Amino acid sequence: MDTKNYRAKLNDILLNDTYEENIEFLVNVIPEIKDSIGFKHNHPHHHLDVWEHTLLALRNANTNDLEVKMALLLHDLGKPHSYQDEEIRHFHGHPEVSEKMAREILKRLEYDSNFIEDVCYLIKYHDTLIDPNNLDNTYELVIKRLLVQYADARAHSPDKVAKKIDKLNKVKENLIRK
Repeated sequence: MDTKNYRAKLNDILLNDTYEENIEFLVNVIPEIKDSIGFKHNHPHHHLDVWEHTLLALRNANTNDLEVKMALLLHDLGKPHSYQDEEIRHFHGHPEVSEKMAREILKRLEYDSNFIEDVCYLIKYHDTLIDPNNLDNTYELVIKRLLVQYADARAHSPDKVAKKIDKLNKVKENLIRK
């Protein structure tokens, strides 16, 4: 299979929510995923390993937008490469590491440069709360970032989800007023 066919199949998997049935293909095309499978968060905000969290975030995506789905697939790839084991495991800098890894993956798969830039923006800022008074990108892309943040938040430990969603709802209310 050539790059164009790999890319087409990956897009199809993401848009049709068949990632769980196609893990072997995903790992073959994106071998960087292997490091997240079984990698424990060891953090009270997470109840799943990094890969299971990623799958749940994808299932939580209330959109069929390819940029959002791709960002969710790749948003935490950097965690196994940027963790700090303290009393609680932390992942300082993981959005930047994930963004760098995603950029390399998407270039390798020969995605369009605009698609790469948008997905990498979504990944780099997936943990940064949106400031509705100071948008750092187009309104459309900021809304996609909010979708990524909702899906990611809903994949956290059940006892932490409500607080995260409340924060995002306030951001959403302020964005809609703009």
